[in-house]
Amino acid sequence: MKKETKVNKYITAIALGSALLLTTLIACSADSASDEDTEETVVTELHAAFSAFNSDATSIYLDGSNVVIETTGLPNHETVYWGEGNALYKEEPDVARTPSIMSSNNNATTIMVDATPNLTGNTVSTQLNTIGIAVSGASIFNDQEGGGPLNQAAASLDWTGAHIGPGVYHYHLEPKAFTDDDENLVGILLDGVFLYGRKCTSTGTYPTDLDASGGHTTATQYTDGAEEYHYHIINELYSTTGSYLAFAGPYQGY
Repeated sequence: MKKETKVNKYITAIALGSALLLTTLIACSADSASDEDTEETVVTELHAAFSAFNSDATSIYLDGSNVVIETTGLPNHETVYWGEGNALYKEEPDVARTPSIMSSNNNATTIMVDATPNLTGNTVSTQLNTIGIAVSGASIFNDQEGGGPLNQAAASLDWTGAHIGPGVYHYHLEPKAFTDDDENLVGILLDGVFLYGRKCTSTGTYPTDLDASGGHTTATQYTDGAEEYHYHIINELYSTTGSYLAFAGPYQGY
């Protein structure tokens, strides 16, 4: 009888040990799965859309999970803001000019964005100053001017919806120098989301499913058929300017 009791105790100990080992293995497995779920996506090459950026003005490269965009801020198209004597000077007698591009000493801008935008967080309002970089190499600004409505500066906007102040040459409106009622790439915003013209390349017409930021998820001319969230310039005339806001926000990719 005593021998039988010892055997039973032995069997019970083995059973408890096995259960503990199994529990440990399951826990470790769960931890591994959790680690895999939280592991950042490794980006090894730049998005194809960056090929559209003005390489004379911009230097674009990967830095870990971020993309760094360094730009001279000097656009590759005509404007009155180049100043007389420049090869890209365009006479625009109706523009109430602010200083010329070359007289401004701080055109250069550098931004860093997520290579894979986070579309699961809260929306974030745009701010004064640079909110993105256009394919021309110049900055994109929002719908404000000096803390007030853009209307007060409308007279100084050139033919492509841009002017200078503060400091850098920048677009407030649809930049007609490289997107004019079409699906062309406009640039990239600070949340890492690309901005396109008023039309959608998937349908060839104005998208009807845009969210409050002017964004939706479809394939673009740079995604090889894969769907991707991106912004469009919203097809609504802005006030008295007779054109369309480049981007008012909020950002969706923070």
